[in-house]
Parts: sequence; structure tokens; C-alpha cells
Amino acid sequence: MLRTALCELAGVRFPIVQTGMGYVSGPGLTAATAAAGGLGILAGATLTLDETREAIRAVRERTDAPFGVNLRGDAPDVLERGELLVREGVRVASFALAPPERVIRRLKEAGLVVVPSVGARRHAEKVAAWGVDAVIAQGGEGGGHTGAVPTSILVPQVVDAVDVPVIAAGGFRDGRGLVAALAQGAVGVAMGTRFLLTSDCAVPDAVKAEYLRRGVDGTVVTSVLDGVPQRVLRTELVERLLRERAPRRAVRSVRSARGFHRASGISWSAMVREGLAMRRGHGLGWSQVLMAANTPMMLRASMVEGRVDAGTLASGQVAGVIEDLPSCEELIEGIVAEAEAVLTRLAGYGGSAGNE
Repeated sequence: MLRTALCELAGVRFPIVQTGMGYVSGPGLTAATAAAGGLGILAGATLTLDETREAIRAVRERTDAPFGVNLRGDAPDVLERGELLVREGVRVASFALAPPERVIRRLKEAGLVVVPSVGARRHAEKVAAWGVDAVIAQGGEGGGHTGAVPTSILVPQVVDAVDVPVIAAGGFRDGRGLVAALAQGAVGVAMGTRFLLTSDCAVPDAVKAEYLRRGVDGTVVTSVLDGVPQRVLRTELVERLLRERAPRRAVRSVRSARGFHRASGISWSAMVREGLAMRRGHGLGWSQVLMAANTPMMLRASMVEGRVDAGTLASGQVAGVIEDLPSCEELIEGIVAEAEAVLTRLAGYGGSAGNE
């Protein structure tokens, strides 16, 4: 009942995607999702090339089910990272930002399924023309970097605009949402916050508790973190950043850049190249590029170290209606069971109408 084009493309049992969240979607969460029949996506954007290789192999040690790896489309070494996926036999390459056309072409030639995320119809049309296999259309309710168009408007708009399968994202957590996405023409749903709030996710318990105590008004979309709009929880740190003047945020960014340099081992020249790429890709000013140095360290502080006071917590609005921490298997089984029950009920309505 729930087998869609997404299942055929990715080789999975159910049309449910766990998105590649930096410092969140590690081997354990990715493998648990894949083993449960969904498409688990390993977060590679916050890993070095060697760390990505080891993480891919760690997923393989846990499951033989297909999975994907998320990369930054604007990373200076994106082609090299793509070649790693080819060598390691990864099934799906996902991108938060569309990679250059030559990268898409190379990955498709090697047999990978290429799935970038988009937040606007024009972006979907652009990457579809480049030959991607599917797109994830994320509405404004989604967490992290996000657009302004609500999911209920964006998804059918993208479905009507492109000839490739569309996966809906932004505000999904259960079987009712999956059926709604299918009704709008999507081939499945992608979820980030819902998978973060599972027992298989390695994010510290204190951080998960911060999400669970929030209401639907507990998030905010802001550009003060890295110059690009992203939805995060309204923590004390975020509220303070929203009040700070630009010069003070710039000083904070310099400190964060130094910390990221020490923690990651990435050279200053590589960081400058990435900054230049972001400036070109997003039209950021130099002060905003400097601010972007905050993001990796703030994410790591919260998602790895559990320091809610020093880190940012990317979150979809759906966090406000999530109250439990199931395993990935329990989550996916529950979504599928509810979706099938809803479809059966709707089919009954059709039959009743026809007999009247």
C-alpha cells in the first residue's frame, strides 16, 4: 500500500527518509533507520574526508540495508567527496545545497541516486534540468536552513513543476502526515527533528529534553547565526544573539572560527576557500561569512557536548508536538501502521459515497 517511487529509487521498504543532520545523523542513527526499512542518511558535511569514510564503513558494520550520505554542495572538495561515495558503494547522495552540474553528472554516471534539497520551485526546476533523480522539498516549518514557503504550498507547487519524484519535508512526524504528503503528489516524507528525538540518536539526553519541553512557538527563524535563515530553538543563547549588535557578533564569530580551526584540524586556507564559496553561493557579505564560522562550533557544542548554553539547536516546528523517544524501528512501524489505517479509512469513504 505504501510502496512508491522512492522505495524503488533508494531500494528501501518504506517511503520515509531520515535527513542528514550535522553532528546528529551518525552511523548509529543512520543504520537503525536503514535496518527499520527507511532511508537513513549519514551526515557527511561536518566530517572530514577520512571521518566520512570511517562513518560509512561503521554503518555497513551495522546493516546491509541501503543508505545515503549528505554532503555540502558548495564545499570546495565536493567532487572528491563524491568520488568517495562512488568508491564505497553508497546508494544515495543527498545535498543540502545543489552541487555543481558536473558533480551530479559524475555521480549519476557511477550509478548513485542524487537527491538535493530545495526550498523553492525555481531551485527544483534548476536541479531537475541538471538530471537529479529526486528532490526533497522542504517547507518553512522545517528545521535548520529553511525557506519561507509553507510545506502545504511548496510541495504541490514543486510536484507540478518538475518531472522527478518529490519527497516532502517540513512538519512531518506520523502516518497522517505521510498520507497528506502522498495526497499532494509526493513520493514520501523526510524528517529530521522526529528522528533526532529517538532512542537511537546519540544526541545527549539533556539536549533531547530541551526539545521535548518546547511548544509549537518554541522556535525562531533567524539569519544572525550564519547569514542564512535557519530555524532553531529559542534558547537563551539564541535570544542573546538576536539582541546583540553586529560588531559584537563579529567578535564572537572570530573566536568561534579559531575554535573550529583547532577542533577540526581544517587549515585556515581551506576555511577561507569555504568562506569564499559561501559568499558566492549565498550572496553573503564578509561580516556574514565571518558569522558563519559560528555554526559548526555551536552545533558541536550542543549536539555532541550537550552544552545547550553554548550551542544552537536546529529544530523544526514539529518539535512542539513530539512527546516521546521511540526507537527508529518503533517510529517507522508506527508511521506505516497509521498511514495504512488512514488510507483504509479513506478508501471506505470512497466506497460509501459510491453506494449512496
